[in-house]
Amino acid sequence: MTGKLHNQTALITGAGRGIGRAIAELFAREGARVAIADIDPDSAHSAAAELGQNALGLEMDVAAKDSVAAGIAHVIDQCGQLDVLVNNAGYLVYTTFESCREEDWDRMVDINMKGPFLCAQAVIPHMKARQSGVIINMTSLAAKTGGLAAGPPYAAAKAGVLTLTIGMARALAADKIRVNAIAPGVIDTAMTSAPEHDALKAAIPIGHSGQPEDVANCALFLASDDSKHITGETIDVNGGLYMD
Repeated sequence: MTGKLHNQTALITGAGRGIGRAIAELFAREGARVAIADIDPDSAHSAAAELGQNALGLEMDVAAKDSVAAGIAHVIDQCGQLDVLVNNAGYLVYTTFESCREEDWDRMVDINMKGPFLCAQAVIPHMKARQSGVIINMTSLAAKTGGLAAGPPYAAAKAGVLTLTIGMARALAADKIRVNAIAPGVIDTAMTSAPEHDALKAAIPIGHSGQPEDVANCALFLASDDSKHITGETIDVNGGLYMD
């Protein structure tokens, strides 16, 4: 590895499994101290234990402001600084406009859109004080298509994240804080294992689904100085399933 994140601290939400875990593993290999946050404390602590002494596992519910504030304060206290925030935690229930329950709408919007806002809100004062920082938000192919498989609340929440990314980037640029987003397509994780994604998988022009490592590589690019002149952008990682 090249040490692109040497002496930096990164917090990745929803990192106990899937894409978040792949990001945590790659960041750790690139020299970062990694805070692995997850609503499931067992998966967070297990992943941190596997990564070794430069990893910290913590329980965090990104939809709860008190949980977010406590988790981020703990990371800063333990590591002394927080350089990179990856808002990866997500939640999906397959539903339609007709069948969507209010509680499903609320939970998906709370985790997928309010969560990134609360986490960013909590780290901004620290990053402003240091005049340095990177925030990476996880949006989705669904944000651009209206949700070909995911359904309305997930698509709407992820579209909100795309817009929040632009607004944050503009508001924070003067403080040397870069904000970008990644829009994964069909990535082989538990979230895309349901039959609803089969047709999309078959339609990917590049011929196969993506892997969590594909998204992690993009996150590393955005977290490192390789992208030091990029802010307010959303990068698609979808094998050509959607092109714009």
